[in-house]
Amino acid sequence: MIDIINSISGLLWGHILVYLLIAAGLFFTIRLGFIQFVQFPHMIKVMFQSRQGSEGGISSFQAFCTSLAARVGTGNMAGVAVALYLGGAGAIFWMWLIALIGMATSFAESTLAQAYKTRDEEGNFRGGPAYYMEYGLGKRWMGIVFSLCLILAFGLVFNAVQSNSIAAAFEVAFGIPNYIVGIALVIGSGIIIFGGLKTISRFAELAVPFMAAAYLIVALYICAVNYTELPDVFMNVIRSAFGLEQAGAGAIGYGVMQAMLQGIKRGLFSNEAGMGSAANAAATATPNPPHPASQGYVQMLGVFVDTIIICTATAALILLSEQLVPGSDVTGIALTQAALEEHVGSWGAIFVAIAILFFAFTSIVANYSYAETNLLFLEHNHASGMLIFRLLVLSMVMFGALGELPLVWTLADVSMGLMAVVNVIALFMLSGVVVWLAKDYNTQRRAGKLPTFDPSKNDKLNKTIPKGIWHK
Repeated sequence: MIDIINSISGLLWGHILVYLLIAAGLFFTIRLGFIQFVQFPHMIKVMFQSRQGSEGGISSFQAFCTSLAARVGTGNMAGVAVALYLGGAGAIFWMWLIALIGMATSFAESTLAQAYKTRDEEGNFRGGPAYYMEYGLGKRWMGIVFSLCLILAFGLVFNAVQSNSIAAAFEVAFGIPNYIVGIALVIGSGIIIFGGLKTISRFAELAVPFMAAAYLIVALYICAVNYTELPDVFMNVIRSAFGLEQAGAGAIGYGVMQAMLQGIKRGLFSNEAGMGSAANAAATATPNPPHPASQGYVQMLGVFVDTIIICTATAALILLSEQLVPGSDVTGIALTQAALEEHVGSWGAIFVAIAILFFAFTSIVANYSYAETNLLFLEHNHASGMLIFRLLVLSMVMFGALGELPLVWTLADVSMGLMAVVNVIALFMLSGVVVWLAKDYNTQRRAGKLPTFDPSKNDKLNKTIPKGIWHK
């Protein structure tokens, strides 16, 4: 079974997704006029513009925190360490690149999710790739395929990945047995998961800014103490990314491919651009300005914060230490702990354990919210199956705490890859709608108006978006 999973992962990442994701990022970057660079100040403005939701929706800031809660998890600490261990310092360059071009892909999927959102039985907004596949493309079967992949990935596998890293970190820092950590995670996750979508968003709004700020303060302190070494670290990243550290031509080719492969895999796992996951959070918001594109801007900023800021902080901690040793047994979250312990002493491992608890725990509850949205897509009368699904999610949290890291990561790679393939195909097919929405938003901005979505200005949107959401 492990061999089969590894073969599928190799096919997806070695021959399909590396090229598909880069192509999608470049495609939307060019078609949207390099929006992630030109409109960067506006991204920040929109994110802080409204912290208030309305009936049926949460605020843009809460949606941002929910998506960031899912993004900022083990990928930022354990995932970066794995990428460095397997791909060398050059993997970080490819993480940066996939994030920068992936910001445009994130804009596309989040804007579409807002445009094609619906209401559930409790009046909450729901949406995401499955919904724009059904309404925008008229292909419900495609939405079903995506939903099944997302439920597998986020509801089950990714939550096992998160609990796996928490358990490993607490074992290193405190010597607490994995099963004890697993039980505690199941109880804590269950309390929030059974509270519903708004409980999850309120929890994320409180936890995410705190945990990100604390982690970045420590990382910035270490960078400041070791500032003389930062130029060498940066040059090492660049040289390794292009194989300039290796000796022969064969070694150069292999080194570059490993750095690229690991950087893109771990970068996508961390920032989720193109995967279609954060779009589920984007759809739940009541945006301000009241236009689908405003959530596209907010979610673009989430990709930047996740990878360019937080992942880079972890990479700096590791590369400024002497803990990255090829062939050693120290990788994953243990490598990040060892690096921080070298910098600040014994409390470093404890700090990482607490940080990964916050990072990964918020990811578990946010991941669940994504899976719930897609379960609703599959089963409109969902009450009978929701309890069973929640219990299954919690059982995967327990499984992850007890499972082996390599198998769990490989399962995550496969499920994430399948999701991304289906979503990127849909994004290409709906690219005309994305471009129109972006132009409509920015045309109103340039005219000095508050961008407001009027679907009657576009016949396709007017006919295909769900009734009762955007129609006046």
